[in-house]
Amino acid sequence: MIDVELRPPWTMDVPTSGSAALRADIARLSTLLAQSLHRQEGPELVALVDRVRALTTQVPSSTGDADELKAVLAGIDLQTGIRLVRAFSAYFRLADVAQQVHHVEALAVRRLHDRSGLEQTMERIAAEGVSQERLQAVVRGLEMRPVFTAHPTEAARHSMLTKLHQVAQLLSEGPSGPRQRGAQRLRNDRYLAEVIDLMWQTDELRQGRPEPGDEATSVVYYLDEQFRHVVPELVHDLARALARMGVELPAGARPVHFGTWVGGDRDGNPNVTPEITLRVLQLQHEHAIDNMLGMVESLHRDLSSSTRVVDTSPALARSLAEDEKLLPEVYERSQRLNAEEPYRNKCAYMRQRLLNTRERLRRHGEHQPGRDYRDGAGLLADLTVMAESLDQNRGQLVAGGPVDRAIRATAAFGLHLATMDVREHADRHHAVLASVYDRFGELPVPYADLAGPDREALLFRELASRRPLMGATTVLDDPSSTTMATFAAIRTAFESYGDDVIESYIVSMTRGADDVLAPVILAREAGLVDIHSGVARIGFVPLFETVAELRQAGTIVHKLLSDPGYRRLVALRGDIQEVMLGYSDSNKDAGITTSQWEIHRAQRSLRDTAQLHGVVLRLSHGRGGTVSRGGGPTHEAILAQPFGTLEGRIKVTEQGEVIAEKYGLPDVARDNLERALAAVLEATVLHTESRVALDVLDRWDATMDVVSSAAHVAYRSLVEQPGLMEYFLTATPVEELGALNIGSRPARRPGGAGGLSDLRAIPWVFGWNQSRQIIPGWFGLGSGLAEAVRQGRADTLADMYFEWHFFRTFVSNIEMTLAKTDMDIAAHYVESLVDPALHPLFAVVRDEFELTCAQVLRLTGEERLLDRSPDLQDAIAVRKPYLDPICYLQAALLRRLRSSPEPESLLRRALLLTVNGIAAGLRNTG
Repeated sequence: MIDVELRPPWTMDVPTSGSAALRADIARLSTLLAQSLHRQEGPELVALVDRVRALTTQVPSSTGDADELKAVLAGIDLQTGIRLVRAFSAYFRLADVAQQVHHVEALAVRRLHDRSGLEQTMERIAAEGVSQERLQAVVRGLEMRPVFTAHPTEAARHSMLTKLHQVAQLLSEGPSGPRQRGAQRLRNDRYLAEVIDLMWQTDELRQGRPEPGDEATSVVYYLDEQFRHVVPELVHDLARALARMGVELPAGARPVHFGTWVGGDRDGNPNVTPEITLRVLQLQHEHAIDNMLGMVESLHRDLSSSTRVVDTSPALARSLAEDEKLLPEVYERSQRLNAEEPYRNKCAYMRQRLLNTRERLRRHGEHQPGRDYRDGAGLLADLTVMAESLDQNRGQLVAGGPVDRAIRATAAFGLHLATMDVREHADRHHAVLASVYDRFGELPVPYADLAGPDREALLFRELASRRPLMGATTVLDDPSSTTMATFAAIRTAFESYGDDVIESYIVSMTRGADDVLAPVILAREAGLVDIHSGVARIGFVPLFETVAELRQAGTIVHKLLSDPGYRRLVALRGDIQEVMLGYSDSNKDAGITTSQWEIHRAQRSLRDTAQLHGVVLRLSHGRGGTVSRGGGPTHEAILAQPFGTLEGRIKVTEQGEVIAEKYGLPDVARDNLERALAAVLEATVLHTESRVALDVLDRWDATMDVVSSAAHVAYRSLVEQPGLMEYFLTATPVEELGALNIGSRPARRPGGAGGLSDLRAIPWVFGWNQSRQIIPGWFGLGSGLAEAVRQGRADTLADMYFEWHFFRTFVSNIEMTLAKTDMDIAAHYVESLVDPALHPLFAVVRDEFELTCAQVLRLTGEERLLDRSPDLQDAIAVRKPYLDPICYLQAALLRRLRSSPEPESLLRRALLLTVNGIAAGLRNTG
């Protein structure tokens, strides 16, 4: 039996702000965790945790305490160190769950007493006098698409996430306090204790590196949750809100649906093969069909309307007659059980078609019209005929209730669950074309030696021509044949699953129009594009990733759209040109200030280009979890877009731990999606012109140019310092991250020289976070703001902060990053691990940090960082006594690991647990 009265001497700190119920639940979980540690490991560990926490709390005011803390941590054996790290990491996770649960409860209370975000947006639209015609036009193309990716930033295993979800469910059953007393409270505590014991006995580290298929399984788990608990109700509520304004949301509309890169992102990941792409699509269809079967079976259970009581529509009668011919085996069974219940009969036919579809896909058979579904459109048509019959025969509430929700779910998820994007590096396409053109011998120089304009002219001519470049006898080398096999896999996917499964082909590192044209030509060779015959089965998306490319984005897209052949291709794709903006590499290249500013300016240029050519611009934002990679509240980021940028459509990547944080609990997912959807609608309808006079905007732009320029100089002066890469690799555990098994993708691009340009942005960010320097999240802004003040622009900066959504959101996100940065911890890493000859680099970092803090506080008028966000301020502070010891221990373990010629596996395990623990404590690490 569990002794729920056990009270070891360890009582964890709880937030001093927030609700009393939240504080009580964190204290409750802390006590249960302490009890678990006492049961599992004994009182010695509990006493050690208490001692380390106490010393950490006193460190800022006592050098002696700091020395004692370091001595304690340096002197413990590896097994004890592992247990200590795991204990603190468990606290972070449990505290996060409690905060999420109470966030959900706060949302529920808010909905009882206030209008939803969608309703408030509708009121603002109505107050602005927007016509029904204008709103209806926007709604027809409304699209908020989160795109789930598998970048290696989620350090927690799925097994641990599942147990944390159980904790959330148990906490949700009743808060600590008078509503949960006596036997009920004891029973709930016992269940919580059971889960916490299992958490302790679960290894946080993966045994092997996950494969793309494993990552797909994780992503599909969250997509299933959105299908079951979130999206149908959200879109149903949107339809009702629009109907009150006299605007119809069409049955097939997809205002919220999901994308995925898992299984399609080939850029630098040799593990994503064409075979993997098809395997992941099959997995998605298996889950989608299972979800649809559950939905149809629920309708079959509920729709018991009898023809003895109510009529049906002629269209439904005709549909059932056709079903009888096509599926006679179902007719015989259904007539025996539900002879006078037409809707149940219809559901029986739909269920059988879904089963037949699943079987067809498993055996890779041919589609049989009427006996199975080609894609979600057929299921949507069957649901629609039922809804119309109900609506015409006194079943309006049912048609507008469960059947409408089923229609919305089918439109959003189809039979494919999420639309896959395929991504490949630009150089891979040129390599294929080089091998083909050089074999022809018709160019004056080798293809690779062509100047950019000459290559563009060649490929524009090729797009307009009708000749094939490759034939049945064309033989390509291994890398090139794999690239072409990807296009063949896309065609196979379309033949098996329909054209909804893959929509966009993203070209990484787009530097010119030729980088987009090259995959278009290869797609033509694979039978995916033929502008002369009106075929364009996929769209092509330039990804602008560095500052140089962001500055040329509008020019490159203008050049593409000015060509009749490419413009024809876009017309065949519904006149939609998608463009992707990369936050990660532009940050690594130029620092956060210049990166964010150049992305903002690129959006303006792309907006003007799209309007000039009469196409719809769909922006895809390649954001990560950290502020340095575009992270932060999605709805705020959307509202901070330049005016006229959004035309009702946006794609936003969701990466790493952000997926679990934003989509792990249904109510949190609903709130995030609703806010984002409302922001897209508001930005599209109400932000079509500048909110301030253009001369004011010009003044703000000029000031932002000053800030960006000075910030860029400061950032580049740091990263170009001799020894910076050595400093980074030794002051952080980035070289050891490969053993953590947190993603299928290598940390470096292949074939490079090993410098900063070859290192992917994700480990660059993740490593700096681990050492608490978090340089990509703030470095340079202080110098930029100080230069603007020096030039007499302080008043303009103040106006920008209080009146410009873009600037205020940008500064607020950096303020949060500054609050998570800890120069004392960073100094310990540097002193312990870095060659003293490189220590002056840390002095540069510390000086810029202090300058940035001072400039941000001057701008916000606060005494301390995050004074306007006390809950966030307190959440960061309460983690410190548990996060700092893990950092001190990590530094000691790194020193020991690097000095050992053959490090033991236990030492490596201890180190990787600290990486995992710091990621859990900081959150938003990737």
